[in-house]
Amino acid sequence: MQRMNTRAVSVLLIAIVTAPLTAQDRPTVEAVRIADDDRIDLDGHLNEDIWQAASSATGFRQQDPAEGAAPTETTEIRILYDSRSLYIGALLHDSDPNGVIGHQRRRDAGLGTDDRFMWVLDTFLDGRTGYFFEINPAGLMGDGILGAHVNKSWDGIWEARVQRHERGWSAEIRIPFSTLNFDPTLDRWGINFQRTIRRKNEEILWSGWRRNQGLFRTVHAGHLTGLSGLSQGLGLEVKPYTVGNWTRPPGTDVNAYATGDLGFDVSYNLTPSLRAALTVNTDFAEVEVDQRRVNLTRFPLRFEERRDFFLEGSGVYAFAVSSGPTPYFSRRIGLVNGEPVPITAGARLGGQAGRYELGFQQIRTGSGPGSLGPEDFTVARVKRSLFAQSSIGLIYTRRATGARAGDTSFVDLPDRHTFGWDLDLFTSRFLGRYNAQFEAFAVLVTDPTGNGGTSIGDRSTRGIRLNFPNDEIRFHTSLREFGTAYDPAVGFIPRVGFRRVQPSVAWAPRPDLDWLRQVTFEFFFEYLTDLEGRLLTRNERLTLLEAAFESGDNIEVEVGRNFERLDAPFRIRPDIEIPLGAYTNVEWQVSARTTGRRRLSGNASFTRGGFWTGDRTVLEGGLTARPTPGWAFTASYERNDVDLPEGTFVTNLARLAGSWDVSPRASITSNLQYDDVSRVLGLFARARWILRPGNDLFLVYTHNWRETPTALPGRPDERRFETLSRGGAAKLTYAFRF
Repeated sequence: MQRMNTRAVSVLLIAIVTAPLTAQDRPTVEAVRIADDDRIDLDGHLNEDIWQAASSATGFRQQDPAEGAAPTETTEIRILYDSRSLYIGALLHDSDPNGVIGHQRRRDAGLGTDDRFMWVLDTFLDGRTGYFFEINPAGLMGDGILGAHVNKSWDGIWEARVQRHERGWSAEIRIPFSTLNFDPTLDRWGINFQRTIRRKNEEILWSGWRRNQGLFRTVHAGHLTGLSGLSQGLGLEVKPYTVGNWTRPPGTDVNAYATGDLGFDVSYNLTPSLRAALTVNTDFAEVEVDQRRVNLTRFPLRFEERRDFFLEGSGVYAFAVSSGPTPYFSRRIGLVNGEPVPITAGARLGGQAGRYELGFQQIRTGSGPGSLGPEDFTVARVKRSLFAQSSIGLIYTRRATGARAGDTSFVDLPDRHTFGWDLDLFTSRFLGRYNAQFEAFAVLVTDPTGNGGTSIGDRSTRGIRLNFPNDEIRFHTSLREFGTAYDPAVGFIPRVGFRRVQPSVAWAPRPDLDWLRQVTFEFFFEYLTDLEGRLLTRNERLTLLEAAFESGDNIEVEVGRNFERLDAPFRIRPDIEIPLGAYTNVEWQVSARTTGRRRLSGNASFTRGGFWTGDRTVLEGGLTARPTPGWAFTASYERNDVDLPEGTFVTNLARLAGSWDVSPRASITSNLQYDDVSRVLGLFARARWILRPGNDLFLVYTHNWRETPTALPGRPDERRFETLSRGGAAKLTYAFRF
């Protein structure tokens, strides 16, 4: 299990690199040039005469439920452009207009519940990167950046209007060229469209409709032709903001205090494909709080990035994602133990130069908690395109934490550097029609002490991965090794000092049944040793059945066996310690999920099995109600019931969330979270008003309470909540484009 068959790896590598690179015949749609003074009234009705000058992109085919079949409903797409903007007109015919579903209105809300129209633009025609957009019949707008994954936290400046009528629904969309990076020498872009008819769970695509292809792989996109004379204007955007904060500390006699601040972001297109940005006095008052989780493991939890400055253009920094070396994790900048540290200034560069994709950040933060002084962070990334769908990349990070000369009030640390490279060889033409991938990476960090006490092997990580990600049959196997002193200063790593082999295989047939879409059977195996070869962890997990029904509902049954070796006692609770030793346990799980298109939907799972020296029962569930379009309420609950010889305990985590989307441009969201580990009840509420695309007003309120015993005579079990913190913020941003 410790070595991969090098001959098999070599054969697959040769097959990937030499697989046919000639794309299948792709559909083409021509964009029709209109005069800059031609007027399109963006109202969702394609009733202007100039729309009739454009030919329609038709010929959609089903991806699901019947691959390659004709769609049950007709879709027509027309495209116009002038020197400043791209216009898309969509006619989404439906024989049952009352069956069209549009629950969601809020910007970037998930559309797994609704009918939708999605499209991608490959503005460099490289088959790897691009922009993603989506709308629904209620007028929701969503967007993102395409890379290793879809980064939906990018908010581009564009407009869309929809109309529902007796023929289905329609949309008019305007995307300014100043929103996009693109290659000005090209007269064609990659483009693709996908439509979801939710009540039928039908997915139809214009190009790349096979299940092994899809919308997000732009190598399978069609072509948009006829482009010329595109202008981004001066390419300059200035986005000032003003924010006011109100805070009231705990205590009835403590006065509230208010503060205010100003800041701005400036971006400039050095070229149509390369954009530089500067931020000064950055503020994240509008960012939603993290979802709370209960951690019963020995390792730290990873929370996703939510701050716009770090999310925009972040796809280039993705590094061997499946293997987890994570040399760059943006939450290490401006956050210390979850507490914000002020960002004084930052600069960013992102985009493409020929076959190179570039990313650069230079950030300066203010003083942090304790003796942590101002810090400087540098992140640089470059990826070079290889063949049709592959790439090789380099990454570098630096963290400088230093006190000024003669200043002893702040900690002084040596600069910490990280260097890494990664290789991604991918083809969609393996054996003619299958996806196949080979990944390799290596990362080295400098000696954090500077005294030469660690070796290169101690301070590095490396690995390879073979992947066969296809619809009915998929498998992967990986080998990775993490040194005992691997600790990227601007990265994230939960565990070090191990070697891991991790294969899995899945078979997912599609039975010829009207009520059942697909079933999946999967085996996952993990074998983890220390660097001397001593077994530390072994996991075997078998998916006995996962069934996806034509209705959109899903059930799953799993069983697993786990071996863990503890070389030191592990304190799972302040009063409960797991002794060192070797532990083998078996666990099983049953879970179910109902389709989100219904007004009432939910999910539930039940897990039971061994846990260290005893047993654990886990119950999780959630319920979502959408009584009318624009309104949604969700309640979720997680309970861990742990019974150990060393002690028994129960944890509970509850969350309530609600939203009122007044319109696609105005929304109010809130969530209330409580767990009995921290015994903190937290409220977060936010109102957002999009004055126009790029201009936003946010109103935010937060309140945290800690649960404490009242300790009153005769009422020993009574509890009360005391305020820990509360405050509010108002933030206005405004974008000026030149």
